[in-house]
Amino acid sequence: FGMCPGGKGLTVVGDDAQAIYSFRSASVENILGFADRCKPTAETVTLVENYRSTQRLLDASNAVSNAVSDAVSDAVAVSPTGFRKELRSASGRDGLKPRLVAVDDESGQVDYLVEEILAAREAGTRLADQAILFRAAHHSDLLEIELNRRRIPFVKFGGLKFLEAAHIKDVLSVLRLAENPLDSIAGFRLFQLIPGVGPAGAKRAALVLVGSTPIANLRNVHMPVAAKPMWLGLCDLLDSLIPSESGSKEGALNLQEPNTSWPLQLGAIREWYAPILENRYESADTRAQDLISLERIAGSYPSRERFLSELTLDPPSVRGDLEQPDLEEDILTLSTIHSAKGREWDAVYVLNVIDGSIPSEMALAEKDSLDEERRLLYVAMTRARRSLSLIQPLRLYESYQLQKSRGSQSWLAPRTRFIDADIAPLFEHYTATASHGSADETETLANDFVMMDVAAKLRDMW
Repeated sequence: FGMCPGGKGLTVVGDDAQAIYSFRSASVENILGFADRCKPTAETVTLVENYRSTQRLLDASNAVSNAVSDAVSDAVAVSPTGFRKELRSASGRDGLKPRLVAVDDESGQVDYLVEEILAAREAGTRLADQAILFRAAHHSDLLEIELNRRRIPFVKFGGLKFLEAAHIKDVLSVLRLAENPLDSIAGFRLFQLIPGVGPAGAKRAALVLVGSTPIANLRNVHMPVAAKPMWLGLCDLLDSLIPSESGSKEGALNLQEPNTSWPLQLGAIREWYAPILENRYESADTRAQDLISLERIAGSYPSRERFLSELTLDPPSVRGDLEQPDLEEDILTLSTIHSAKGREWDAVYVLNVIDGSIPSEMALAEKDSLDEERRLLYVAMTRARRSLSLIQPLRLYESYQLQKSRGSQSWLAPRTRFIDADIAPLFEHYTATASHGSADETETLANDFVMMDVAAKLRDMW
């Protein structure tokens, strides 16, 4: 306004439907209030030609964007808040309806995604023309493990890859040392987690990882008084994880079964690691959920050796979080929705389209936050050129226990409130479940809009 007093000659281009950066202090009111600030000369020109998506994708996106939630009553109603737009496809092609896909749970979601991605590639859609979007970076944890296992190359935008995160490496270093007590590299990283132990102390401790009883030797390493209790706790933990040691005539290790069976070992490690996680890293609660995911993933491997071999000893090539893939490379994209803004792909898959994820449970108390979550879903949907799938796990789990004990730990996950009974007919409904319940129950869960007070549910859990 300093350059154009009164606003004369000033042009501002923006889209209130894509205002999703309030956490960076951006406000949608900067767009919505612009015309009022420049009265009476301001003129609003609405741009409705869309050169990216087919019309049926836009129809569903328009419906989501133009419906506004009443955060007080939790009713969903259509209201002309903002600059209401009905985008039109410049291509003139109707295309396919977007899909609402119901799957059993998060593991079923991963199975569905991998099969769909590979099928699309066989049908001619390159990996580079496909993207998987999610609300929070940790939502892709299980998927990343399966992509690694299948040797499907991918790049991730928004948050580190699961196996590259420091807290995951910390926990894996305990497993690596337990699997091979002579692994001084794993020991060097692990020992520095102890408060009061620096690189010199960790190197001194790593040097004792020799001979037939390396862990017994650790107990004799001199440690600062403040570090002693946690150090002895680590030695006890390793004793429970490492097969018992007894010397043979040749002085080699004769290994028996460890005291703690696989994969319960990760639970024991998490318990020991909890105070370190709390004191060492920000966002400890989120990182703790990553470790629970790691424990759940471990349950699908028959042994610790197999788990480490596939995840750490033969890892996929590391690609930096901010590194752009070569345009000639055929690499799948994983991205948070925030990091996907401004980009586009032929086929887009959106994870966890359920209340508590989209919208986030942290946004349920404020109407403005809830409206931004709606805009976030709109941004995700409008990244797609030809194909869009929104995936709804029907069940979530209170804790990621062993597969054999998971049945009693689940609760139903309602579809996002942003796709209600009026909007749902704009989607093709598809059920890809092994069906834990009856066919009628699965159909109801997949297709009916269910309203749940997720905030109250979480309060009850705590």
